[in-house]
Amino acid sequence: MSRDVSDLYRSLAEDADRGQLTLPEVLRRRADRRARLRAAGGALAVAVLVGGVVTGARLTLTANPAPAPPPATTPTPTPTVPMPSLTPSATPSTPPATSTTPGAGPGGPSTSAAPRTPTSIPDRAFFTLAKANRTGSETAIGDKAMLPELCGARYSSAAAIVQSRSRNVAYRLAGTPEGYVPDGSYAQTITIYRSGRADDFLRELRQAVRDCPEQDAQSNNTPSTSRQRLLPDSGYGDESVLFEMRSATREGYGDPAGGDEVRLVRAIRVGDVVTVLWEQGWENTSSERSQVDADSRRAVAAIEDWLG
Repeated sequence: MSRDVSDLYRSLAEDADRGQLTLPEVLRRRADRRARLRAAGGALAVAVLVGGVVTGARLTLTANPAPAPPPATTPTPTPTVPMPSLTPSATPSTPPATSTTPGAGPGGPSTSAAPRTPTSIPDRAFFTLAKANRTGSETAIGDKAMLPELCGARYSSAAAIVQSRSRNVAYRLAGTPEGYVPDGSYAQTITIYRSGRADDFLRELRQAVRDCPEQDAQSNNTPSTSRQRLLPDSGYGDESVLFEMRSATREGYGDPAGGDEVRLVRAIRVGDVVTVLWEQGWENTSSERSQVDADSRRAVAAIEDWLG
């Protein structure tokens, strides 16, 4: 070994002897401190970075502020919805209205218009007997009783009467030769009621017959008993009521003759008009149902022609 190298080793040994080596525990504490400082420095760097991002975002929002909401008192505009036109179009999308009047076609005029309410009764409103049933005697028009007595019944519908007229007409059956005694007679009454009240009369009449199944009567000036009952009836006007009055047949001096004498009474409503055919017979004859039915149809036709 050269002299220079030996001198260097010797000088190094002398320096080492003079210095004091650091203990291992001290070295470990110093290393732990450096590690903590590094961790704190990293966290600080992250916090600085996040703070910078937040600050940048705030600066951006300040530079471009969002539009302010409208004041509370300002109504929010709503979209305008176009309203359907009230002007009828040339081609409607729905079918035309259908008439509720019986006999009327869809959308067409009524073929059986409701009768109007008249205010007076002309002579032509009374029916004319068929030629084969005429007796040649004149018809007497006046103010007669509309109905026979029915146990003293009273009709509140009378307060709704506008006008009433009656007549008496004698008739003969088709097989009775001309010039013979009539086979029967009618007391026909025509009555106008205020609108909607004519059906009240028919309802009251039905009840009056039900309430009077029997009553005292006179036959050839002899006390008798009359029995009343409703009979099924339909096909006349808007509605009708038919009932019979039946009592024992009497001879001219009041003696029983055997059998019953029957009187038929029919009330028929056509709109606000009611006609009553009260078949009163002739010299104790009885009513013939077929003849009363035929003359009832003629009575309805006359009233319908009058009312138009």
